[in-house]
Amino acid sequence: MKKWLVRIPLAVAVLFLAAFWQLFFSARPPLTTDAAMLAGDGSTIDYCDLPVLDGRGKMAADIPKGNTPGCSYSHFPLPILAECSEPLVEGAADIRGLWLGVEGGHVGHVERVEQCGRRTVVTSSGIIHDAGPNSTLGENSNDTEGAVLFTIGGREYCPRTSASMVWNDGVLDFHVFGWGPVVVRRYLDGDQLVWEYPDGSTTRMDRLCTLPEDQRIPKPRGQPVRFFD
Repeated sequence: MKKWLVRIPLAVAVLFLAAFWQLFFSARPPLTTDAAMLAGDGSTIDYCDLPVLDGRGKMAADIPKGNTPGCSYSHFPLPILAECSEPLVEGAADIRGLWLGVEGGHVGHVERVEQCGRRTVVTSSGIIHDAGPNSTLGENSNDTEGAVLFTIGGREYCPRTSASMVWNDGVLDFHVFGWGPVVVRRYLDGDQLVWEYPDGSTTRMDRLCTLPEDQRIPKPRGQPVRFFD
């Protein structure tokens, strides 16, 4: 009995340390976001003028995957799927555009949603979540949650994330790790986009045509603990 009283807490501690290492210290995936997209200025675009998805241009699988550089992009980038014209898959709602949270848990939140075929890219608050067929990496999003928890020697550490985005009768479900439970949902309700988040909040968003100036440079997320800086 005494042995189990020691082994169980030890096993829990080992699992915790393994998960912490995986989240913060495991090697990040290679940055495959097109450098021109990151360098460009996404605040100059009319997001009410959406691309025509007529199949005459590139398919989703022809375009490199977008992911977050480090813990955050430095300014709002150009759209990842600007050259894609693959029609949306059956069951997908057209939620493309720029959205502003106006009611619920995250009022003031701004995000850009791109779609092409069964690929979806959400860009917001310094991060780029891209899931679906692409030319460079796996189909799950594989980047960062964005908030910096701590720094060591000037290097920022933020948690890794991975999820699939699957359409289910007009609802975009985010499955953690691609095979886990649904942690995020997005869907249209009239003219609004509804965003359900893991913190239990539901945010209703209205469409914007231009990026607000205060959203061009992402605000730092979190108050990191600093070691050896």
